[in-house]
Amino acid sequence: MSELVTIHRHLIEAQAAHPEASGELSSLLGSIALAAKIISRNVNKAGLLNVLGGTGDVNVQGERVMKLDDLANETLKACLRYNGLVAGIATEEDDDIVVLPSGPASGKYVVFYDPLDGSSNIDANIPIGTIWGIYQRTTPAHDGPVTAADFMQPGSALVASGYAIYGSSTMFVYAAGGVVSGFTLDPEYGEFILSHPNIETPDQCKCYSMNERNSEDWGPGPTALLAAVKSTSPRYQGSTARYVGSLVADVHRNLLYGGIFVYPEDRKSKGGKLRLLYEAIPLAYVVEAAGGTASTGRERILDMVPTHIHQRVPLCIGNSAEVELYERHSTEPT
Repeated sequence: MSELVTIHRHLIEAQAAHPEASGELSSLLGSIALAAKIISRNVNKAGLLNVLGGTGDVNVQGERVMKLDDLANETLKACLRYNGLVAGIATEEDDDIVVLPSGPASGKYVVFYDPLDGSSNIDANIPIGTIWGIYQRTTPAHDGPVTAADFMQPGSALVASGYAIYGSSTMFVYAAGGVVSGFTLDPEYGEFILSHPNIETPDQCKCYSMNERNSEDWGPGPTALLAAVKSTSPRYQGSTARYVGSLVADVHRNLLYGGIFVYPEDRKSKGGKLRLLYEAIPLAYVVEAAGGTASTGRERILDMVPTHIHQRVPLCIGNSAEVELYERHSTEPT
């Protein structure tokens, strides 16, 4: 049996490779991984804990809040609240930023997340996930509470980002320093074990993930990309449509196998549907670190500076060749 590398050991070894590291980021990543383990347990027992279905509330997005959404959000807050590292958070479920108590010293980081992406699929037992990102705050740590300005940074300024996916097994994937690492939760040990070191996305479009039902409302970018992947071009021989409808699940599969995920704007979602800060930016950081690309069609996701925490954008993410094709046609005069 090969030697097991836990996420704790992995973080310690990564920290040791950087003598200038303080250990604070390792501690913060450990807190997020702990939250993912707790959320995984609750997802796996959802049918037994009376946490399926909605709470009766509607969030700032105008979406029905699922019980597991709320539970996942509170779990992440609890794991981040008292480690002294996080000054504030922004989440899909909260209208505004949440200022956290940070102990004797003001926290130097801000964390933003979608606590349970794909929650509308919970009752159908379809894979769902948690998406998160970390910035260093831009306002001085001792000059008072964190502000919304601390979150209005380009994705290229990320310290780390990642996601957890709760499916047939639970995986925790994160990117930092240009390296993507994946861990699988071992239910026997209760530990995340390194299972996918140094993830690099294959340069092949094995899967394309698009909701073709809406194609009549698409612009030239997604229309051209759909035509390409369904063509007889040698690059797309063997390509197949795979669309779960859960962002984390679709992006994760395409990251490992090679492929493209597209959620363009259409008549129902002018300006796009997915959230820039806590969905598009964290996933773009992971995918680009693995060798892929992410774009709105007109702008690289990691170059964008959010204008508010719930800003929405179109998203094309995955293999660089397909993103470039999408961009080329999206910027053509109509």
